[in-house]
This record gives sequence, structure tokens and C-alpha cells, in this order.
Amino acid sequence: MIAFSRTDNSVVSRWWWTVDRWMLALIIALIMVGIWLTLTASPAVAERLGLDALHFVKRQAAFLALALMTVFGISMMSTTLVRRLCVLGFPAMLLLMVATLVIGPEIKGAHRWLQIGSFTLQPSEFLKPFFVVTTAWILSAQFTDERLPSKRVAFGLYAVVAGLLVLQPDFGQTVLISVVFFAQMAIAGLPIMWLVAAGFTGIAGLGLGYTLLPHVASRIDRFINPASGDTYQADKAMQAFEHGGLLGTGPGEGIVKLRLPDAHTDYIFAVVGEEFGSIACVMLLMLFAGLVVRGLAHLLEEENPFRMMAAAGLIMQFGLQTLINVGVNLALLPSKGMTLPFVSYGGSSMLALAIGMGMVLALTRRNRFIRPGTDPVGWRAAE
Repeated sequence: MIAFSRTDNSVVSRWWWTVDRWMLALIIALIMVGIWLTLTASPAVAERLGLDALHFVKRQAAFLALALMTVFGISMMSTTLVRRLCVLGFPAMLLLMVATLVIGPEIKGAHRWLQIGSFTLQPSEFLKPFFVVTTAWILSAQFTDERLPSKRVAFGLYAVVAGLLVLQPDFGQTVLISVVFFAQMAIAGLPIMWLVAAGFTGIAGLGLGYTLLPHVASRIDRFINPASGDTYQADKAMQAFEHGGLLGTGPGEGIVKLRLPDAHTDYIFAVVGEEFGSIACVMLLMLFAGLVVRGLAHLLEEENPFRMMAAAGLIMQFGLQTLINVGVNLALLPSKGMTLPFVSYGGSSMLALAIGMGMVLALTRRNRFIRPGTDPVGWRAAE
């Protein structure tokens, strides 16, 4: 077991005594579960595509190793360094999102990716954590100077981000970003009437998308009335849960994944349901819930508005993404290509989530072994 003296003032020792080790353990557990589930879910997909059976496993192992290093590295940052990372990363990701519209390949009717050698980069995944922290920084500025137009500036940035996501198009990410952004605005003191107006505007936007975009209308129609179109993946996912029952068929014994195109990505939760059963699904959801609750619990005693809004936004983003993926797998939401955090195969999603949760660990660092009102060696989270 790692052991450091509490009087040791080195960077690693300060990190060890201030980081939330339970939250870190939950993140590592999810990452380990992810590589295990990729091992059982991806070989069938790889063979169907004419690839080596362990193709996705090897790539995911590399992503997971990098993700672990990212989580540890960013969690050691001070609050100031986290803010600087996001203020620099946010405009860079905006430029890359614009590039996807110009030179990005069209995949399934969308321009969301950039091809860099053998690696496919999805800038919108990295944009999410950078955007959340940047808006938190802008909104928190009003607490020191009420004359600053913080809410207007933040809303302007949100409009740019939402506009680029709609142009790709990616309505799922737009909804996710919108919910998190307006939750931050509520924390910053946006009047309730403005929040209600934003909700109605969002509903109107979805209605407009349904009217103008055939693929959006098709997904919603198939969700409301499955007989109106192709619901192959949703049907197979439900078959997986039915086949698995409470205890599952056993690791590697699932058969639905042989015919489920996205068994290793968007529908990996269905593979869990078939091979490990409903009980295992609940246990996996408890890991996610534990991470979210643990993170939000820290904010009950947080006095710094920037850390509160940034950490709350990042945790909400993580939790909502989990709910959307699980909801799609259970046919409770329309089909949407959104990964299950740290579990689904995908390099961009994995690394972006590692950045986001690394920042949560950094923003919630506290020395929990000192008496209130004292700070003998300066171990409280850096401002």
C-alpha cells in the first residue's frame, strides 16, 4: 500500500492526502470493468468486420492505459491549472469542430470526426469538459464583480457550441450540453422564469428538428411507434435482457451480440444484461451512482463558486451521459449514439471522460485530516 508522511510536502504526497480516494477507486473500477466487457463484447464485432478477434480489445487497452494516466495527471493539478487548461483547450476544440464541418468525413450522415492516421478524433467529446469549466469560470466572475456581463458572455459561448453541434448534426450532445449549461446558470442565480423559457425553447427546437430533419423524425417515430420503421438494434437489445434474466448466460455465452452491430459501443449495456444478468446491471449502475453521489456530496461544503459550478457541471455531464446510454439500451429513449462512460469502446470518449473526471478529482481535493480553521502545510485545494 502507498504510504506518505503527512508532513511530506511533495506534489505526490500532497495529492495522496487530498484526493478523494474512494472516488478515484470507483473510476479505476469502471475502467477495469470496461476492458473486461470489451473483451467479451467486441470479438464478435471484430470478426464480423474481418478484423483480428482482439482488434478492439488491444486498442481499448491502449486507450484505457492512457485514460488512467490522464486521470492521475490532471487530478494532481491545482484549481488554477485546471482553469487554464480549459481556457486554452476550449477554443482549440471549437476550431477542430469547425474543421469537422469542412474536412471531416461523413459517417452515418454526420460530420463529427477528424481522421488522424489510424485514429478517429471526435472534437465534441473533448469540448464538453472544457466548455463546462470555462463557463463556470465566466459565471463565477460575477460573484466578485456584479457589473460583469457574465451570464450574457456564457450564453454567447453556449450558442456557438450548440450551433456547431446542430450543424454536425448531433442533437444528443446538444441536449446534454444544454441541460448541463442551464443547470450551471441556475446555480449562478438565473431567474426561474428564464429557466422555464429555456425549457420551452428547447422543446420548440426539438419540434423544429423533427419537422425539418428526416433522420430525427425517423428516430422519434420509431421510438413512439416501433412498427413505423426499422428498430433492429433496439429489438436485439431487449432480446439480450430477456435472454439474460437475473443471472445471465455466463461470460462469453451471449448470442445476441453476434447480431448486434454496436455491441461493443452504444449497446454494451445490453451485453452486460445478457451475459451477466439484471443483477449485474444494477451493480454496474450502482458504481456510476456512487461516483455521482460522492462527487456531489463534496459540493455541499464547497464555498468557492467556481469549483462548485465546474465540478457540478462535470458530474452532471457524466451522470446524464450514463442515463442516456442506459435509457437507449432499455428502449426508454430514442436511439442515440452516446457511449457508456469508461465502459463502451471509443478512444475520444474515453480520453475526454478521463479529462473530465480528472478535473473533478482536482477540484474536490481537500485535506480531510486537518482541524477546521487550520492548514499547517498549505494542503488545502489551491485557489
